[in-house]
Amino acid sequence: MRKSFWLAVLAYLVPTFPLGYFWHLVTFADRYHRLDMYRDEVIIPLGLASMVIQALIFAWAYPRLFPVTRVPWLRGAIGFGCIFGVMAWSFVVLPVAAKYRMASVQDFIVLETCFTALQFAVVSPLIALAFRLQPSLSH
Repeated sequence: MRKSFWLAVLAYLVPTFPLGYFWHLVTFADRYHRLDMYRDEVIIPLGLASMVIQALIFAWAYPRLFPVTRVPWLRGAIGFGCIFGVMAWSFVVLPVAAKYRMASVQDFIVLETCFTALQFAVVSPLIALAFRLQPSLSH
């Protein structure tokens, strides 16, 4: 695999894990606890495994969807964030709100929408930059 691919994987994982950990288990832990939907002891390795799978898919998909030598990196980052941020939101927020019992669907949607927006605002430019470091290795 090429260096840019692995840089993109890290560009997703390095900020996403701490951001997710602190958002869900520290900063807004009380609000999530009040939703009364999460287990007392979360299983962190499962969350990390999910992030690794996402990172691998996103790093594979980025150069196939955004021609890294012809599209300005910021435009690629915004496009990536819009497409995959909305997709991630639709995979996580809407089905969980639809299927799981919780004290407030609205509070859950607001919390997770804000998290997803922040997450992709951080990782999208980093992934785009990972492919700019070696544009000739994009495919």
